[in-house]
Amino acid sequence: MLKHCLLALLLAGLVWTVTPAVAQNGGSNDQQTAPAGPPPDEGHGHRHFDPAKRTEMLTKQLQLTSDQQAKVLDILKSEQSQAEGVRSDSSLSRDDRRSKMMDIHKASDDQIRALLDADQQKKWDAMQSKREQWMHGHGPNGQGPGAAPNSSPQS
Repeated sequence: MLKHCLLALLLAGLVWTVTPAVAQNGGSNDQQTAPAGPPPDEGHGHRHFDPAKRTEMLTKQLQLTSDQQAKVLDILKSEQSQAEGVRSDSSLSRDDRRSKMMDIHKASDDQIRALLDADQQKKWDAMQSKREQWMHGHGPNGQGPGAAPNSSPQS
């Protein structure tokens, strides 16, 4: 369960951390009008998930072919649709919702990785590793790596 929770957090972190990096690295010649500043402070990152923008980011980072781009976009649109369904299901407990979301993200990541050639897979794995490292350093509620959410000193 903890592994699934970390995976969901990692996926959300990727969306939040990669967007500014892409704007910084590749935005000089692009016709981007969105600011590269921090994301709006409107809650969870899943509300700002845009399959087209994520596909564009992955295209730049992984040099996706047009065929790969189309397939990645379809995967991400499907992921978004499934995630919206889970979020709107009020019968699910918080833990069940989180678990289902992590399963959806994992399945999408696995499908995307399967589309990539060997060099792209190496880059993908490095991106996932960076995301995981970032997520370990930025726990829930902005806690750093050593902080536990409900810990209190007990001597």
